Amino acid sequence: MIKKYLHTRLRVSDMDKSVEFYTQVLGLKITESSTSPRGSRLVYLEAPGTDSEIELCSFPDSGLVEVPEDLVHLAFEVEDMDACITRLNELGLPITDGPHQSSKGTRFLFTEDPDKYEIELLYYPVS
Repeated sequence: MIKKYLHTRLRVSDMDKSVEFYTQVLGLKITESSTSPRGSRLVYLEAPGTDSEIELCSFPDSGLVEVPEDLVHLAFEVEDMDACITRLNELGLPITDGPHQSSKGTRFLFTEDPDKYEIELLYYPVS
């Protein structure tokens, strides 16, 4: 039935802060920005190496964005975990868990976006 995965919507409190995080910290690219018929501000972002998107949605009339801990996370592969850790520290962004290393050598950590959606960053060793 399903032909292709397209996008996931995340509701955000402050679109500007969220766009800054996803573009400046994670390196995603804006592919589209619009306003929905009911007035939601929408920004679509694409990560390198994929044609799937994250759709950020700001609709203040729907109330506060409260993300329960350990409910949702996005996972991204990074080129260099040490550089990633350094960059997070320079920006004053929290590393909320890790870094850890699996038995196969994969390194990973968690941080969070402005609304506290968990972001998992993974480094896969070259074999």
